[in-house]
Amino acid sequence: MFRFANIEWLWIGIGVVVLLSIAFFFYTRYKRRQLKLFGDEELVNLLMPNASRKRPILKFTMTMIALLLLFIAAARPQFGTSERTEKRNGIEAIVALDISNSMLAEDVAPNRLERAKQMMSKLMDNMVNDKVGLVVFAGDAFIQLPITCDYVSAKMFLNTITPDLIKTQGTAIGQAIRTSARCFSSEGEASRVIILITDGENHEDDAVAAATQAKEAGIQVMVVGIGKPEGSPIPMPGTTNFRKDRNGNVVVSKLNESMCREIAQAGGGIYVHCDNTNTAMKAIQREIDKLATQEFETQVYTEYNEQFQSFAIFALVLLVIEFFIFNRKNKALTRLDIFGEKK
Repeated sequence: MFRFANIEWLWIGIGVVVLLSIAFFFYTRYKRRQLKLFGDEELVNLLMPNASRKRPILKFTMTMIALLLLFIAAARPQFGTSERTEKRNGIEAIVALDISNSMLAEDVAPNRLERAKQMMSKLMDNMVNDKVGLVVFAGDAFIQLPITCDYVSAKMFLNTITPDLIKTQGTAIGQAIRTSARCFSSEGEASRVIILITDGENHEDDAVAAATQAKEAGIQVMVVGIGKPEGSPIPMPGTTNFRKDRNGNVVVSKLNESMCREIAQAGGGIYVHCDNTNTAMKAIQREIDKLATQEFETQVYTEYNEQFQSFAIFALVLLVIEFFIFNRKNKALTRLDIFGEKK
C-alpha cells in the first residue's frame, strides 16, 4: 500500500513548480523579444557564438524536477502496512471507569478522575500481550473502546475522557459491569477481568448482583476505590464554587469502601484503595500477573516504511549535475556536441 503522510506538501510543490514554470516561460519569451530589438536574429547569434538556448531550459527543467522531488520527500511517501496474524499469550481486561461528577472531587490529586486515568495509563505501560478495552459510566454506561491490543489507542481514548461524555448523571455500577462483560472476545481459558474504578457511590442498580453474574460467567471483578472515606466537596468546572443540593448545602462526595469491598467479593476479585501513591496500581499489576494466560490470535499491522530518502537523494544528484552545466557553451566540450548545438 502506498500513501503520502503529509500530502499537502505535494500539492504545494506542484503549485510552486507550475507557477515558476509559467514565470520562466514568460521571462524567456521576454528575453527573446529583447534580443530581436538588436537586429537580425542570425546576425545576433553570430555575435554571441557561446550563447545557448537549450542549456538554460535544461538547467531550469532539472531544477524544477529536483524541487518537485524535494516536495515529494517532504510529503513523506510511504509503502507498507502488511497484515499478519500473530499468536500471543495474555489476558483480557476491561477497564470500567466512573466518570460521574463526584469523580471531580479533589481528595486525591489532581482529582479522582485524573488520578484514575494516570493509574490506568501506567498500568497499560506494563502490558505486553494482554488485550484491553474501556467502558465509561455514570448514570448510563457505554463502550469507549472495544477490546484491543493497541495500547496507544487505548491511552489516547483514556486521555480524552471527561464527565461530559455522559449527560445522564448518577453511578450505575451494575450496568457498567454488565456492559463490560459483553466486551470480552475470548471464549477459551484466557483469564477475563473487569477493573472497576469508582468512588462506590452507587445510586442506580444492584452492583453486587451484577458482579455475582460476572463471576458465574468466569469473569473476575477487581475494584479500585478512589477518594477518601471522609469525603470532599465537588468543584464546579470553570468556577470556584462547589456543587450544592436542593437545600443549598454543599455536596460532599465520600468513598463508599464497604460497597466497593462487597462488589469485589461478589466478583471474586480484590479491592484496593487508590490514593496519591502507586500502591493500587502495583496491587492490580501483581494480581494480573497471577492470572492464567491463553494463546490467542490477533491481527497485527506493520508500520509504513518511509521512502522519502530516495526522492531526496535523486533531487540532490540532479542539483549537482545542474550546477556543472553552464548557461554558455564550454569550448572544451564543444566537440562532443552533447546538447546538439552544432550547426
